[in-house]
Amino acid sequence: MAIYRFRISFEDYDDISREIDIKSNQTFEDLHRAIHRSTGYDADKSSSFYVSTDNWIKGEEIAIHPNQRKIDNGVTLMEKSKLSSFIDDPHQKFYYIYNFDRPYDFHVELIKIILAADPKIEYPYLVKSIGEAPKIIDKSNIGSFAASTTANDDFDFLNEMDFVPEDTDELEAMGGRGINAEETQESDEEEEQEDEFGDGEEDYGNDDYGNDKDDY
Repeated sequence: MAIYRFRISFEDYDDISREIDIKSNQTFEDLHRAIHRSTGYDADKSSSFYVSTDNWIKGEEIAIHPNQRKIDNGVTLMEKSKLSSFIDDPHQKFYYIYNFDRPYDFHVELIKIILAADPKIEYPYLVKSIGEAPKIIDKSNIGSFAASTTANDDFDFLNEMDFVPEDTDELEAMGGRGINAEETQESDEEEEQEDEFGDGEEDYGNDDYGNDKDDY
């Protein structure tokens, strides 16, 4: 029985890839689950393979956990589809979308056909793993992610100030005035200048000696 070796790579992360060996009579669901054993993602998400051209243009869809619209349209199901039924090219390509709620796109390419299975190996088999799969941010961890981001922003701000722990008393003495303090200082300086030169209105009625200018 032939063994297919697929290279699976993230469309948006060129430096992350997996190579998986799988029997030709195994299904797309077997490949789908093998991919996510190698990424650590939840395999029970609505996802699809698409028979693809060399330019990654999507053709026939092969789905797992499809929505009702796709079912009504007679979409092909992964669990019922053997890989060998869709391999027409020794370099066959499939475009793969994982988790339509928060999708990641993959390129899946057949890179090798091995004529005989190794009896010592349980297939699907992860041959090579390069790079760590990116973390998925979902509703369960988005709050902690935001808090972490805010904390990092505060930390970066203190780094820009060359902050050290001994500066705590100085920061407290500032009373959190920061930029507003500079604005207040500028406002005070403007008021002092107005006091020095008067209120900005000229007195055209009298001269410097208190005489009425109309007398001239």
